Amino acid sequence: MRRDIFQAISDPTRRAILVLLTSQAMTAGAIASNFEVARPTISKHIQILNECELVKANQQGREIYYELKIEKMKEIDKWLEQFRKIWETRFEQLDDLLSTLNNKKNEE
Repeated sequence: MRRDIFQAISDPTRRAILVLLTSQAMTAGAIASNFEVARPTISKHIQILNECELVKANQQGREIYYELKIEKMKEIDKWLEQFRKIWETRFEQLDDLLSTLNNKKNEE
């Protein structure tokens, strides 16, 4: 079953796993050692991230290493871009308002 990437990042533990994988590929055990939950719980989170194609598994001998798929993260960034533009516009409007108020104050 393919899941939605936004479902994957809605969970704080999965977001934390993604952050861990930004620096290096890790085994499920290494990932689990960073959390105070049972390893099967972390394995389920990794499975969801894998189903969403946010991580990929690479088998090296007996170990499976998980790594972040940056190209899939770009989908999230693209979706967020529309909100970034709105925020930037609102901040610019606030800057303009503050400048106007400051100029009026200085004129008095």
